[in-house]
Amino acid sequence: MDNLRLYLATYNVGTSNPEQRLQDLLSITNQKGEKYPDFYVIGLQEVKSQPQNMLMDTLFDDAWTIALRNILDHKGYVKLKSIRLQGLLLSVFTLKKHLLNIREIESEYTRTGLAGMWGNKGAVSIRLSIYGCSLCFVNSHLSAHDNQLKDRIEDYNSIIKDQDFHVEETSKIFYHDYVFWMGDLNFRLLEDFERSSEEIERMIQKKDLQRLLEQDQLKYVMKKGEAFSEFTEKDPDFPPTFKFDVGSNSYDHKRRPAWCDRILYCVNSYNYENVTLKVDQLSYKHHPSYMLSDHKPVSADFNIKVFSDYSEHVVQFDRVISWEESADNKAYYKITKDIPPTKDDWIGLFKEDFSSLDDYVTYEYVSKCSTPTEERSLASLERPQKYEVTIPDVPSRCRGNYCLVYFSQSEDKVMSVLGISDPFPIIKTESD
Repeated sequence: MDNLRLYLATYNVGTSNPEQRLQDLLSITNQKGEKYPDFYVIGLQEVKSQPQNMLMDTLFDDAWTIALRNILDHKGYVKLKSIRLQGLLLSVFTLKKHLLNIREIESEYTRTGLAGMWGNKGAVSIRLSIYGCSLCFVNSHLSAHDNQLKDRIEDYNSIIKDQDFHVEETSKIFYHDYVFWMGDLNFRLLEDFERSSEEIERMIQKKDLQRLLEQDQLKYVMKKGEAFSEFTEKDPDFPPTFKFDVGSNSYDHKRRPAWCDRILYCVNSYNYENVTLKVDQLSYKHHPSYMLSDHKPVSADFNIKVFSDYSEHVVQFDRVISWEESADNKAYYKITKDIPPTKDDWIGLFKEDFSSLDDYVTYEYVSKCSTPTEERSLASLERPQKYEVTIPDVPSRCRGNYCLVYFSQSEDKVMSVLGISDPFPIIKTESD
């Protein structure tokens, strides 16, 4: 087994824009020799979601995702996927070196607001497989207010029941090897803990956090088996992350302080014979320097076990010398493992330094642009079949180095990266 390091962060941004530097949210110090995680998984709540913003965000990344990409791009990360449900946003970034071993990327969402009709509350999730293990990440925003504990329990159980994935072995959240759940879960202190906001703040100042945690609604429902009982959470050793006066580190006494913002995990340790899957939590902390909303962000660092000898490289591109802009161009590839192609497989043209799987310049479906280069004979059956692919009409704006990326995609939008070519230049046509 080998280790993968995952960094998760959750932040209720209160419709604010990313006006503070986000390096601290990502725990990036820029010190020499700093080691970065294999994955960043960022869950946000209350991202600005007026109709005009929602339209733009379906076409382009929102301001928060752009700010995160601007940082992580320089560290060698690629955005695998984002999913948005009104104010809920979940993004998964991976080091580029892992792309060819990531499979079956899929997202889901569940509305729980207004009895399931409105997405102001609910959950978004992204699942994937890597090095032989399946992972599911959930970002949720549950019902608010001290007295809505029953609604939060119902929200959780609705999400668990509602979410269905199209990868047969992991069609439900808890069928995955590893599950990580984060968000503004909105659990408060128990109603019968009759302390005012001011009294609770004095306990916080005295660092009497353990006594407060004994009154935490989330811990209470986990023990009773009503919600989140499948999960593990390290006890927060940081102060409650809600509710603050915006722009300050002072509690707003209109609400009692509470640990609304949480990160939990679940591991199915014995899914495989002779192997024990494991999660080691390396950190769990808040980020008090952020004052953009009435919440403080929370992050957690984990190591998980995956199969060290697991390799998924399937499509190998031949070296491309160069392509010409505004022309039809060809490339060649072979499939090194027996995989069933789908009618929705496609090949995208990307800039060499692409930072998102959404950033293709142009694309073609394999069924339309790819043909075998030779008839299969008995003498050639042992060799991988080679294919010729034609990408027509490369846009004239393309200059510099590019690469080809082969995607397998099912009718249900489950996506895998099967191959990436070496970089090659696109040059002006001679007529130019």
